[in-house]
Amino acid sequence: MLELLDVTKIYRGGKRAVDHLTLRLEPGMVGLLGPNGAGKSSLMRIAATVTRPTSGRVRFHGEDAVARPNGLRRALGYLPQDFGVYPNLTSREFLSYLAAAKGVSARTARARIDELLELVNLTEAVRRPLGTYSGGMLRRVGIAQVLLADPQVIIVDEPTAGLDPEERVRFRNLLSDLAADRVVLLSTHIVSDVESVAADIAVLAGGRLLRRGTPEELLRPMAGRVWEVLVDPSAVPAVRAQYTVSRLVRTADGVRIRLLSDTRPYEGAAPLTPDLEDAYLGIIRSGEGGPPAGGPGERPLHARAV
Repeated sequence: MLELLDVTKIYRGGKRAVDHLTLRLEPGMVGLLGPNGAGKSSLMRIAATVTRPTSGRVRFHGEDAVARPNGLRRALGYLPQDFGVYPNLTSREFLSYLAAAKGVSARTARARIDELLELVNLTEAVRRPLGTYSGGMLRRVGIAQVLLADPQVIIVDEPTAGLDPEERVRFRNLLSDLAADRVVLLSTHIVSDVESVAADIAVLAGGRLLRRGTPEELLRPMAGRVWEVLVDPSAVPAVRAQYTVSRLVRTADGVRIRLLSDTRPYEGAAPLTPDLEDAYLGIIRSGEGGPPAGGPGERPLHARAV
C-alpha cells in the first residue's frame, strides 16, 4: 500500500540521514525503533511527503508519491515530532481550522471534533487557549488532528512524548485499534511504546534498516545470551566497558546488572529470559559495529555471581 524503495536522504553538508532504505507497509502497525539520530524523523517526513528523498522512490497504491503527492496526502494523518499550534486559538478553533484545510466539511468537522476531544480527554479544557496548555495536552491536540479526516495512512513520530503513563497506554491502544484496517507507522526510541501493540517491528540505526520482524523473530537470536550478575559498585565501569548492559539496579548487596553475553560471563551467572529491550540493544550494538557481548573468560575485578 505504501512503499519506500531504496530511499536515501542527504542533507546540505553531506549528512546522510537515510541510507538506501526499503520499507513496504500494508494495513497494520509497524513500530519503527531506533536511537535518537537514527534517521527515523527524516524517514517519516519522506513517507509523509513533507520532504523529498535525495534518491529512491515513494509509492502509494503504485503511484509515484514524490512526483504526485496529493493522493497520499488526502489519505494521510501525520504527527511530526515537533508539532506547532496557534497559541491564541482554543483546541476546537484550531481543529476546525485544520479540518477546513484538510477539506472536511464544517458540519462533519463539528461532530468529529467533539468526538476527538473526548477521545483525547480534552473536553474540560476546550475553551482555554492553546498557549495555556501543558506539553502533554498539546501532544493530545496533535493526536486529535491526526484523526480528523479518518485517514487510511497514519504516521506518528515520537507520539507519546510528554504524555503521562495512563495517556500513553490509552494512545497505544487507540493506534492498535486503528491499525486493524489501515497503515500505521509509529516511530519511537521507547521499546515499551511498541512491544505491546506492534506485531511488526523495524529497527533503524545510522539511517539503515538493521532488522525487521515480529517480536518473536527479534527475540529468537537472543536465547541464551542474557544474564544477570551482582557486582560491587566499583566494578560497574569495567562491566559496562566489556558488555552491553540492558539494566542496572543498585541494591543493598551491590549492583544487579542485566547484560548480554554470548557465553556465561561469570561463574554462577544466572541466565534470564530475553525481552524486546535486550533484542533491540543487541541489534543496535551489532549494527554500530560494536561487540554485542564480551568474550569468554574475561572478568572484571570484584564481580560476583547472583
